[in-house]
This record gives sequence, structure tokens and C-alpha cells, in this order.
Amino acid sequence: MKAYELKEAGSVDQLQMVEIDKPVASANEVVIKSKAISINPVDIKTRIGKSLYNEFKENYSPIIIGWDVSGVVESVGESVSQFKPGDEIFGMINFPGHGKAYAEYVSAPVSQIAKKPANISHEEAAAATLAALTAYQILRNYVKAGDRILIQAGAGGVGHFAVQMAKIIGAHVTATTSAKNIDFVKALGADNVIDYTKQPFENAISNLDFVLDALGGDTLRRSIQTVKAGGKIVSLPSGALLDEIKAQANDRQVEAIFQMVVSSGEDMKQIAGWMETGKLKAEVSQIFTFDQLKEAHTAVETGRTRGKIVIKF
Repeated sequence: MKAYELKEAGSVDQLQMVEIDKPVASANEVVIKSKAISINPVDIKTRIGKSLYNEFKENYSPIIIGWDVSGVVESVGESVSQFKPGDEIFGMINFPGHGKAYAEYVSAPVSQIAKKPANISHEEAAAATLAALTAYQILRNYVKAGDRILIQAGAGGVGHFAVQMAKIIGAHVTATTSAKNIDFVKALGADNVIDYTKQPFENAISNLDFVLDALGGDTLRRSIQTVKAGGKIVSLPSGALLDEIKAQANDRQVEAIFQMVVSSGEDMKQIAGWMETGKLKAEVSQIFTFDQLKEAHTAVETGRTRGKIVIKF
């Protein structure tokens, strides 16, 4: 089968298409014939030598990155009863381990996948994996009905799912975005949208219960100013929590939390249920072919994409 091997850390040219053997399902796995995969910022970071790269370099050969997949079950392991060949499934595979999703076939533990709703495409399903799981696992832990919350980058991969999920929970949602995406973020359900290019968001909102920050750096520092005493702010891996950030938060009696998403079939079932009823939708801004995976990486690397970028087989 065809797959993309990451030869070394660096540019997109380090992603090289190779021929490798198809995976074989172990007892509690299925083998998926890929129909669509999704590209995430962590893919870019790993490719350039950050994030998971050093661990992969030390432990795996060849290195095949990627975690998000939607497809059709090709075969099942001897202990698998909940899925059968022909089932359409989706999930985030083995994160933060070696997912190996940049391939025509992917093996997946049954505990990490869910059946794809019939009313959504494989492209939409692939988009609603790592990013949707990230939003869900954070909001489930820290947000309740009536909370006043801020979601940074509300039009982004994690952000656009988080806005929708927070409204399902019953929170009052403010989101930041640029002018071109204001209508999009409002349509997701945001109660208030701040154009960060027109005014400093910290001047426009305060006394929040919770902030979800996917940007880090100066945005994270400024976000702390918007949270009330006793509130919480969660930073994703792209905005690592430095000691100075934690100290700044502590000074304001704000809890600063770092959280990384983990693979979960049970959580995927919740996401599938919301998508099946139309409560949750994936925004797929661009679709590339498998041969165009390098171009997809370049697009994600700009950091300015709306929703998700997906690879179609």
C-alpha cells in the first residue's frame, strides 16, 4: 500500500510516498481502508522536528504520522465483535502515539473508533476527530451551563467545534476571529464575536469563568486578564504553559491548565451522536487528494485556515 514516510525533520519534502505492507489486525483491532484523513497543527509540528518527533525518531521506523481517519472496515481481529467488514467508522488513532494514518490502510484499536453517521461524508467525519475530541474533552471537564467563556480562534479547527459544543452545554460563548470569519462564527452559535484585528480582546470582555486558548504566547498571557478569580484557562499544546504563565495566573487566582487530547472511542460516539442529529457540524474548508498531501501541509502551516483541511482518497 502507499503511505507517506517522514524521512527526517524538516520541510514538506521530507514526507515521501513509499510502498509498505498493509497492516494486519491484532485481536482487538480493525484494519480500515481509508476514505479520508485530516491534517492538524500537531502534524506540522511533528514534521518540523517539534512535538512528538524525537520520540518517534527514537522508537519507530519508518515514521508515518497522522492520526485522523474515516473509512471502511476491511478486516477485524479475532476478538472483535462490535464492528464487521464494510462498516463505516471514524476516529483518532493512537494519539499521542504512532498513529500511522498517512496511509491507504490503517490499523486501529476498537476502543478508539466509532461508527460514522450515515448523514455525514467521510471528509466531514475525518475532520471531526482530533480537533473535535480536543474541544469535547476540555469542555466536558471545565464548562457547565451558564458559564461565561471565551474561545480563542473561534473559526479554527478546535475553535469551531468548541463554539458549537459550548452552546450545546449551555454556556454563554464569546469567540475571537478576524473580520472575514465573523459571520461564520456567529452562525456556529457564538453569542458574542470579537474581531481581534480591530480591538484588543482583553479590553472587550472580562469576568469570565473559562478561556480555551489554542494560540499561546502573548494571546495566552492576555487571555488570563479576562478570567475572574477562581476561573480557569486551558492552553493547548501549541501554547505550552511556561512557569511565568502559571505565576501570572496564580497572581490573579486563576487556574492555568495544560491538556492534551487522548484517543477515545466512547468520546467519538458522543461526537457521532451530535453530528447525526445535526447539533454539531464540521467545516471542511479545503479537500486535497492523497497525492497532494504536501500541499495540504503547506496550507495548514499558514495557521489561517477556517475549520479543517482534509485529504480524500
